[in-house]
Amino acid sequence: MICSMTGFGRSEITASDYKLTVEMKAVNHRYSEFSLRMPKKFNSLEAEIRTLLKEYINRGKVDVYITYEEEREAGGGITYHPEVALEYVSYLRQIEKDFKIRDDLTVTKLANFPDVLTREEPSVDEQRLWEILEPGIRKAAEQFAAARKREGENLKTDLLNKLDSMLEMVTYIEEKAPELIQEYREKLEAKVQELLGNTTIDASRIATEVVIFADKICVDEETVRLRSHISNARQILTEGGSVGRKLDFIAQEMNREANTILSKANSLDISNKAIDLKTEIEKVREQIQNIE
Repeated sequence: MICSMTGFGRSEITASDYKLTVEMKAVNHRYSEFSLRMPKKFNSLEAEIRTLLKEYINRGKVDVYITYEEEREAGGGITYHPEVALEYVSYLRQIEKDFKIRDDLTVTKLANFPDVLTREEPSVDEQRLWEILEPGIRKAAEQFAAARKREGENLKTDLLNKLDSMLEMVTYIEEKAPELIQEYREKLEAKVQELLGNTTIDASRIATEVVIFADKICVDEETVRLRSHISNARQILTEGGSVGRKLDFIAQEMNREANTILSKANSLDISNKAIDLKTEIEKVREQIQNIE
């Protein structure tokens, strides 16, 4: 199974005393990277969350958004610190006296000063929180993974079609290359005949020139390697798995062979076909960037 690196998943769990929502989305990335945005109370569970996500994701930059609403917070409360308030009042009275400034202090203003009133965080039961969080993350991850698989199958179909197209181009180049040698021989003989008139043509010299030309434009090695790369890419796509990096390497090798063919081309037809081949390879490389 081929998986895309882009996808989206969402889950929502509503119980009598809480509501949990988990959303996941991803974009292409060379490695696996998770970005978690969640309420502070879940921070202690980050390692467990990442471990769970790795069951479903091998590559990609994944953003995970967790929201949690609870009907009532258990435990905790507000604590008043009179010694802190007294210290604030004492200093404010001193400032009033030193600078002859009218004091407009109120209870509300004093209560807003740091540490006069503090909220005690309720105790956190990590086991209970994980029991709430784990099903939501898993459900979102399963939906996310299913979306990636669907997109991956579409990518696989498109890539296989592009590989078929590339194979046709390679076949055209293979069939056209020998014709160039024959055309060159005929043109060379005609040119020599024109220059020498009725003088006998040195057949061995003509043959030598043709051999040199044939060696110069020969693309047999390049087309054989291209066929091998295309076959290898097709096999990898068929086998599936996390194959993005392998396919990217093969696409680079394909591009190298196409460049060599283009540099050796001594025909407008072959040059145009090599350019088409390079264009198709580039399309393949772009698609491969989306594969996990």
